[in-house]
Amino acid sequence: MRVISKQVMNNGIQIHYLDTETDSGLIPLLICPGLSETADEYRSMMNYFYPRRCVVLSFRGRGQSDTPQSGYGLAEHVSDLASVIEATDMNRFHLYAHSRGVSYALGYAIANRSRVYSLILQDYPAMHKQMPEGWAKQYMQQYLVPFSRQRNIRPEAVRGIERDSETVNFNDDLGKRVLVLRGMREDSLLSDQDIEQYRRICPELQVAQFLQSGHDIRHTEEQRLYQIINQYISHQ
Repeated sequence: MRVISKQVMNNGIQIHYLDTETDSGLIPLLICPGLSETADEYRSMMNYFYPRRCVVLSFRGRGQSDTPQSGYGLAEHVSDLASVIEATDMNRFHLYAHSRGVSYALGYAIANRSRVYSLILQDYPAMHKQMPEGWAKQYMQQYLVPFSRQRNIRPEAVRGIERDSETVNFNDDLGKRVLVLRGMREDSLLSDQDIEQYRRICPELQVAQFLQSGHDIRHTEEQRLYQIINQYISHQ
């Protein structure tokens, strides 16, 4: 499998993405990473879904993308996603998102309903969360440094997310099929109330539970995760 590394300019900011560029006749899969994740961390997922075309980006301040000093709100992250979609000429695609990437995916999908064939949303509620004062310092000290992830997301981006984020609840009917992937252990970020909110905005909701996982399903039940996603997008 050949994975091509590319860049696209989004209002002067260079956004990095990976693209398998395969043309198998299958609807492509667009991958929307979590808060500190990069495109390169999804190579194994791209390999699993080959020959289906897969595209994954690194949002601003992450991986090989540029790190602006400002512009880390919901709209700016959605624009990163939109710039990659336009650069890849994907008219319709399945959209998979993990963690905070879910809010970016929902922000895009609600504004571009005709292009998103289905949504696969992993362990995050239907909202964009405002980060409290002091979150950035705590996040860097208790997560990025201990787990050696400083190269994945820069301090400017972490501080920018705290500064620019605001609470947005997605209450509109999504008007399409949605698969929610839910970890069932203590560190999951989805509650029963969050699932009910998804049911309100998506009558065709499906929920897959991962009993051996909390929030990070991809590293605890990777093969089952991919199998469930593949089954879901292969029967549409």
